Amino acid sequence: MTDLTRWQGKVALVTGASSGIGAATLQRLFDEGLFVVGAARRQERIAALLKDKDPEGKQHMALGVDLRDVNDIQKMFETVRQQMGGIDVLINCAGLGHDAPLLSGDAEHWREMLDVNVLALCICTQEGIKDMRERGDKGHVIHVSSMSGHRVPGSSGVYSATKFAVRSLTEGLRNELRAANSHIRISAISPAYVETDFVSHYHRSEEKAQEIFARFEVLQPEDIADAIVYMLSCPPHVQVHDLLVRATEQTS
Repeated sequence: MTDLTRWQGKVALVTGASSGIGAATLQRLFDEGLFVVGAARRQERIAALLKDKDPEGKQHMALGVDLRDVNDIQKMFETVRQQMGGIDVLINCAGLGHDAPLLSGDAEHWREMLDVNVLALCICTQEGIKDMRERGDKGHVIHVSSMSGHRVPGSSGVYSATKFAVRSLTEGLRNELRAANSHIRISAISPAYVETDFVSHYHRSEEKAQEIFARFEVLQPEDIADAIVYMLSCPPHVQVHDLLVRATEQTS
């Protein structure tokens, strides 16, 4: 049984909230009583997610942001501070992949993966923790990483490198927070295949995505949202460091 009572009324920022894991997490945290801020390039899709539940926007905010743009990220946080006073929970859900091997990949694809999966995550985390320290030093940062940060499938070396970086950043931040005697928690979750548009984007093929999803019953975005709620619901003295989640029948 999960209990997010202590987070009710607190502000949670979810990046990559227009689809997939981000959208499922945004809706789940809304249902749990948090004020949710969804951020992604497709602002209209975020707004549509909660339009029926919260037509007047009393419990949510949809923001358009390009996480490849440092100035855009900083403007996003300033907007939240002006309207909500800052955030208490940060879910770094935004991420993307390209099938761009080291020997034959496009450098722009590498750059985009590094910009979104690593640099944007760092900037969002730095800005989010500024808020949390000012709001009682009891927040929680959760990185949505990948099983590809624990092994390197096929030719995914560059994408996997960005997720190995997330592992390093998670542990590095834990060390920094402990040295600062902070009560802020840092966690990561590393899913394997999840039925989202990430797979078709990675392979640039919807047909390939459907072929992968047909092999076995893959994870759903709601499965990962459930796991995020579990991490948030743990008592303050419990920090889940990295939760690895595979479909039961997935072999790698």
